[in-house]
Amino acid sequence: AKLGADAGYDEINLNCGCPSDRVQSGAFGAILMQSPELVADCVAAMGAVVDVDVTVKCRIGVDEQEPQDILPAFLDKIRAAGCRRVTIHARKAWLQGLSPKENRDIPPLDYDLVHRMKAEFPDLHISINGGIATLADAKAHLDQGLDGVMIGRAAYHQPADILCAADPEIF
Repeated sequence: AKLGADAGYDEINLNCGCPSDRVQSGAFGAILMQSPELVADCVAAMGAVVDVDVTVKCRIGVDEQEPQDILPAFLDKIRAAGCRRVTIHARKAWLQGLSPKENRDIPPLDYDLVHRMKAEFPDLHISINGGIATLADAKAHLDQGLDGVMIGRAAYHQPADILCAADPEIF
């Protein structure tokens, strides 16, 4: 975190969303959704050494976790540790049985849960991620009260459609 802040980054992000085997074997990425206390400890330790925001990107849960139970508890813990900005990928990650590519498409999206988290945690800056392919989709989420939208694959598969129009359409 300190190296990133010293290099001039505006924020340091702890990614708790990647489901790849390689990431899991290192005990980071989506597997961290199973250890919210550890994530909170990491957020607090990172925040103690930098003057920039420490943010978290997470899933709504993993494997057999019940998202409506695990996600609020996870957010509560990281908020208590000092995290003020979260990007939530609105689908579970299956750590066993699905490839990273399948984890981008097969688990169903639960946008409503992310919107409920914004209502439950109004002090958190909450952005949504997952399956958002157009600026119209992004605007709909913003209009419903979310603070931000992360557009991933669509932004690099069709960069002109997304990036060239973002300023006039969104801002």
